[in-house]
Amino acid sequence: MSNSSLVDYVCLSPNFTGPRENKIDRITIHHMAGDLSVEVCGNIFIKPERKASSNYGVGSDGRVGMYVEEINRSWCSSSPENDHRAITIEVANDICGGEWHVGDVALEKTIELCVDICLRNDIPELVYTGDTTGNLTMHRWFSATLCPGPYLASKFPYIAEEVTRRLKLAREGK
Repeated sequence: MSNSSLVDYVCLSPNFTGPRENKIDRITIHHMAGDLSVEVCGNIFIKPERKASSNYGVGSDGRVGMYVEEINRSWCSSSPENDHRAITIEVANDICGGEWHVGDVALEKTIELCVDICLRNDIPELVYTGDTTGNLTMHRWFSATLCPGPYLASKFPYIAEEVTRRLKLAREGK
C-alpha cells in the first residue's frame, strides 16, 4: 500500500487507528468548513485532543496535504466502519457559510487525487448512488452534520463520473 505522489505537504496526525481493518474500496470527501491551507488543516489534526484526522486535505490553491498514511484508518467520518474502508479527503472552501463553495482549482485537484487513489488501490470506478451503497460517500451519511456542504455535495455525481472517465482513459493508456 502506498501513499499519493500528489502530496505537497506532510503533517502526520496521532489521531488514527492502524493498520486499517479492511481493503480500501471507497472514498469519503469532506469539506474543511473554512478556507484552510493544508498546513493549517494539518495543525488542527496534529492535536491529540482534537480526536479527528483525514488521510488527505486539498487547499484552495490545489496543494495536497497528507495527515494519515493510507495504511491507517483516519478518524474522519464519525464511522469507524466507513473509515476502515475509505480514503478520506478534506477540501478547503473558498467561501465560508451559505453553500460552502469550493473553488475550481481545489475541485480539480480533488478529482486528480481520487483518480490516483483508485488506480493505486485497484478501485475500478467511482460510483455515487446518493447513499452508502456507492463507493463515493459523504460525512453526513454517518453523522449529524452538513458536511460536505451543499455545493460540494451537488458535485458528487460529476466527481464520480469524471473520475471514472479518467480511470478508463488511464487504463487504456491514453
